[in-house]
Amino acid sequence: MSLRRPAVALAAALALGLAAGPLGAPALASPATAPARTAAGPDAAALRAALAGLPDTDATAALVRVGGSDGTWRGSAGVHDLESGRAADPGARFRAGSTTKVVTAAVVLRLAAEGRIGLGTPVQRYLPGLLPADFEPVTVRQLLNHTSGIQPGDGFGDTFEDVYAHRFDTLTPRAVVASATAKGPEFTPGARQHYLNINYTVLGLLIEKVTGHTYAHEAERRILRPAGMRDTYFPGTDPRIRGRHNHGYQAVRRADGTTTFVDVTDWNQADRWAAGDMISTTADLERLITRLFRGDLVPARQLEEMFTVPSDIKGADMSAGLQRFAYGGRVYWLKSGARYGYSALVAATRDLSRTLVYSVGSTDAKSESTNPVSQRIGLAALS
Repeated sequence: MSLRRPAVALAAALALGLAAGPLGAPALASPATAPARTAAGPDAAALRAALAGLPDTDATAALVRVGGSDGTWRGSAGVHDLESGRAADPGARFRAGSTTKVVTAAVVLRLAAEGRIGLGTPVQRYLPGLLPADFEPVTVRQLLNHTSGIQPGDGFGDTFEDVYAHRFDTLTPRAVVASATAKGPEFTPGARQHYLNINYTVLGLLIEKVTGHTYAHEAERRILRPAGMRDTYFPGTDPRIRGRHNHGYQAVRRADGTTTFVDVTDWNQADRWAAGDMISTTADLERLITRLFRGDLVPARQLEEMFTVPSDIKGADMSAGLQRFAYGGRVYWLKSGARYGYSALVAATRDLSRTLVYSVGSTDAKSESTNPVSQRIGLAALS
């Protein structure tokens, strides 16, 4: 998924159109009630309106948490599943996609603080032989901020039909890296910024090499447990979402021109790994961004990497694990994520005056176009 989509979504939301009509089969679930807006707090009426009408053809559910010192708002809408029409569970787990990268970056920065990783050190020194000889030195920092020049790895296909047929198969991270490095470098390291999962897949391998433990073990020990993220985990090759969760769906166009909604809840995400296979909740992601920005998880010196965008690359807006986004007179640091059936976003001002976390049951989460429900939520929450 392109990291630039959230910024485009929120900017485009100024000229927002209404979502498409209801699916018709399940009963609609009303958004949760919320406190009245404070002087500088979130606009409760706008947020309720953003969730109105779910499920529709764009999304089956939405779970939203707005927080920070300005005030809080909680809301959910839509359904747990299309068959029953039961109301969506606001505390449900979901596939958090590339918000995983925030955790991965935090682990690497913790290891840097301990002196076990040098951010300016070439990754070839830690993982000899991983990159072929035609690659110039790629530093750990260049992996973190997507300036490495490593090309994307291969998956099971390019269309939904291709990848859906392999949804229970396993593609290992090392196989993904091998397919990427075999293509040679895309550009000289540090010359450009190109957001790609492959950078964080390599960082996952780096974490394992340096610590001698699995990526999941180090992420849980160093970040999840200290942040109090009790409902977050890494599924490995397990295609299920354990515990409470709402179903995810993909809209598929039939040959006759009609649309069907395919349940994509169960899916082996092993190839996304340190770049995007985390399962979480909105409450846990809110804990993550709050504890992280407070300095509870990463020491101050290394935390600056998360608020530092390369100054010598025109148009660069990505840091270590996050993206800088100026909107409504504020600067937000955010990360989005998308897997089939689920879209997520975590965003916050550095001073934590405003935070936003959402999970949207997008019916076309991997589309290049912006989901209208996500647009509405972003505009309402960050204005």
